[in-house]
Amino acid sequence: MDTAVSRLTGPGRVVRAAAANALADFRATYSWYSWTFGWLGRMLCQVTFFALLGSFLHSADQARYLVLGNSVMTCVIEAMTVVVSTSWERGQGTLALLAAAPSEMGWVFLGRSLQWPLSGCGTSLVALLLLDPLFGVHFTATQVPVLVALVLLTAFSTYCFGLFLGAFVLAAPAVRNFVYNAAYLVTMAISGVQVPTGFWPLPVRLLAEALPATHGVAAVRALADGSDPAACARQAALAVVTGALWLAAALTAFRQSARWVRRRGGYEFAP
Repeated sequence: MDTAVSRLTGPGRVVRAAAANALADFRATYSWYSWTFGWLGRMLCQVTFFALLGSFLHSADQARYLVLGNSVMTCVIEAMTVVVSTSWERGQGTLALLAAAPSEMGWVFLGRSLQWPLSGCGTSLVALLLLDPLFGVHFTATQVPVLVALVLLTAFSTYCFGLFLGAFVLAAPAVRNFVYNAAYLVTMAISGVQVPTGFWPLPVRLLAEALPATHGVAAVRALADGSDPAACARQAALAVVTGALWLAAALTAFRQSARWVRRRGGYEFAP
């Protein structure tokens, strides 16, 4: 019996089942038309806005810096939506059932919002490959597979950071939008998207080093600049390490949260 339960509640099976729900949610949220001309169009306008700021400064290098950073940032913004969607289970009244289930709640939530980094990767790649060339950023055919891998890495490592924040938002769902907006705006400011990380004082730079997006953006910049492959690989490795650490922290936070609410008798409904 214990072996059968272990197979049913193993991380792989739990994440796959939760991911199926995530994709169903995404299909219910967007049609191809609303995603393309709604969400994608909105994000491309945002990237263009920042790129034009660089153009207005009569600096091709500044425009290139801004369009590249903000194109990668689109996948970060969408991956961070997990902060908000994690609390949806509480609004739907299913969180108490998850807390009572034998599987670890963290694995459920890891799969439950996977639609966001996947969609974010699509948005970011469209911006990088179709919009960025208008501002002087070009990728060769041999660079494109590496670029895809780096965007996926940036989105999913950032997703782990957002998942950690989402574990705490479960206890206070009313602040989910504030936490989400604050988290991605701070990331946008300090992770090398708008200005180099060296612009900031040391404490801020140390905080930026803990964010996977910092290393993901740096890796894509290194690829676009044709830098030594070792520089790109180093930043990609740092994104993997920081993402893994945030995932471990998120799973621990969900585990402790589940233990706490089980002692209290479960989660109450909260919209």
